[in-house]
Amino acid sequence: MTITRSLIAATAAGLALMASAPALAQTAGAPELRYDVAEGRNLNAFVREGEVAAHMLLRSGTEPRILVAFPAGNSGVGLWFKPLGRPATWSMDTGPEAVSLADDEGRALHGVRARVSIRAEALEIDRTVLSNVRFLRDYEAISRVPAGLEATQTATADGVVFARDRIDGAAGYRLELTVLSGEIEDDVLRAGPDGLIRLEVTAATGDAALTGLSQADLLNETAANDTEARNALAFLSYEEKFLAGSWRFNTYFGRDTLMSLRLLMPALTPRAIEAGLQSIVVRLNAEGEVAHEEGLSEFALVDRRDRGEATGDRAILDYAMIDDDFMLAPVAAAYLLDPARADAARDFLARTPRGEFDPTRSDPIGRDLIRNLRFVIEQARPFAEAPTHACLIGLKPDRMAGQWRDSNEGIGRGRYAYDVNAVFVPAALDAAARLLSSGLLDPYLSTDDRAALAQAEALAEIWRETAPGLFRVSTPAGTARTEIMAYGASLGVPVDTALASLNGGDLDFNAIALDAEGRPVPIVHSDEGFALLFTSPDPLALDVAVQSAMRPFPAGLMTDAGLLVANPVLATPEVEARFSPREYHGAVVWSWQQALFAAGLERQLARDDLPAATRARLTEAQTRLWEVIRTGEAVRNSELWSWIYADGRYQIAPFGAENGDVDESNAAQLWSTVYLAVRPPAVSPSPETP
Repeated sequence: MTITRSLIAATAAGLALMASAPALAQTAGAPELRYDVAEGRNLNAFVREGEVAAHMLLRSGTEPRILVAFPAGNSGVGLWFKPLGRPATWSMDTGPEAVSLADDEGRALHGVRARVSIRAEALEIDRTVLSNVRFLRDYEAISRVPAGLEATQTATADGVVFARDRIDGAAGYRLELTVLSGEIEDDVLRAGPDGLIRLEVTAATGDAALTGLSQADLLNETAANDTEARNALAFLSYEEKFLAGSWRFNTYFGRDTLMSLRLLMPALTPRAIEAGLQSIVVRLNAEGEVAHEEGLSEFALVDRRDRGEATGDRAILDYAMIDDDFMLAPVAAAYLLDPARADAARDFLARTPRGEFDPTRSDPIGRDLIRNLRFVIEQARPFAEAPTHACLIGLKPDRMAGQWRDSNEGIGRGRYAYDVNAVFVPAALDAAARLLSSGLLDPYLSTDDRAALAQAEALAEIWRETAPGLFRVSTPAGTARTEIMAYGASLGVPVDTALASLNGGDLDFNAIALDAEGRPVPIVHSDEGFALLFTSPDPLALDVAVQSAMRPFPAGLMTDAGLLVANPVLATPEVEARFSPREYHGAVVWSWQQALFAAGLERQLARDDLPAATRARLTEAQTRLWEVIRTGEAVRNSELWSWIYADGRYQIAPFGAENGDVDESNAAQLWSTVYLAVRPPAVSPSPETP
């Protein structure tokens, strides 16, 4: 296992101009941003300079590939090679460097060029995909590409060029391979006398570049001095939007933006916070729902083509998720209701953004926010009138996902997610009530708006008092011990410490979700972190939330490798298999979920209404959590990781390093940069020894 992160040295060789086609120009001088991340079998290199922002990924192993993803249009190029008989390892010899070139019609393309090598006798080209990253993502997962996206392949004297226009004829995508050592014939690259295949790789896109935010634009003086996190955040941050993660989610995601803003807020500049919030409100639909994901450029073109609609590359917005709709209000309130930002808040609400997503829009942000608050009120009213599970906020019809655990198995095939109903709905209602009473919204409120928002406080009280209890699970001590021992044996992990953590008592926790009939889905989960950060549970509820997470696995979620996001110890063997350490939302560690829990503990410890015993348990949990966060420091800017149990302890394993892993982790993930603001508690100085 290899997990390393370092800055690419700006060596003379790395900055030297290389021989190239006359139409290609290379940016002179040091780039605005350049860094690399080696994780598992993936070697990642990032660069941003002028019109270029790119992430180059070299995948080693028995199924090697080269992939370059661009924030511009969420576009990319990918080259997959046929499986090898034995693993081969890539090296990044030089680069990537920003380049600009012209396509066959003289239109500008912007991208990167690098020199790479791999120790392999031969590589046979299997498939190229030049298009939107969502299609590259689909090909990597299910080997499927929409019709009509085939690239032309042209042999050169010493390599091969793959190129194509977008399907609407606009400037498209290009991938050039030049053989520096070895040879190419009939799509087969063969090594030179030294056993290496050396290539110069040029990748470029014709999609429009975004406007990058620099670190000075992003972070204030309180931000942690973490170069890796700062680099990742800078690569993912633009005036138009924040990107969720590279390479697979190289564009706007509403939930990711909101949670990252909330956790990073103490370390962000007002300009950065407002850029993120504005990116959310301009994508609200007419009902006030928050957009989950956007389909850009060629994805939008193909989607409209396949649905028989008029052609066009205007973004297609997806409103399938339900959690982000209730995140906007509490996150916006955290910024707008800060007394130190009163003037800035009024100016922000009065701003009228451009209409990229609705050319007819003329509303100020204050009206947009009210539209979302009205949606929250309308969605919350049925449960307040009849507080039964059927009136909770459920997943949308025909969907198996609707919140951050957005794989099909993420909430155990439940319908009513804990985080949405027990945390975000009451938090959104509370935020609506506070925003109304602040007077900030007065210039934008109609009489009907004011009457609707006046209900928020009463609705919030009903949700707070009633909804969380529907998710409570209490398993008798004897049953819990039996299940813990059986599950531990199935994974080959010890159970003695887990059993001891029960202290002979029952295993109490809040279910990850309710099923369609209102029955709890018995999976221990890390979403209690949302409750800690967004609500103020009573001491008993706090004890259940914190203890359920902090118990040692397989009774709870705590391991030496980190805080797991799910534990199916009380579920059936079939469900346990769907939550294994190889599943995207299974018994794995997500970096930002640990930060969420840490921030939530800090918020609860700032309260002055907790009993001493509860405070002691919270402090103990905080200490233990930061111990494992430090253990994973080398990977905490990644999306997630898994674990193996060896040598008497849980050890970090990169997610995607094994063939059985369902996916791979992003090397740069927006909400994994939140440790720039989420910091360990200050350590009190020890008293001097006499």
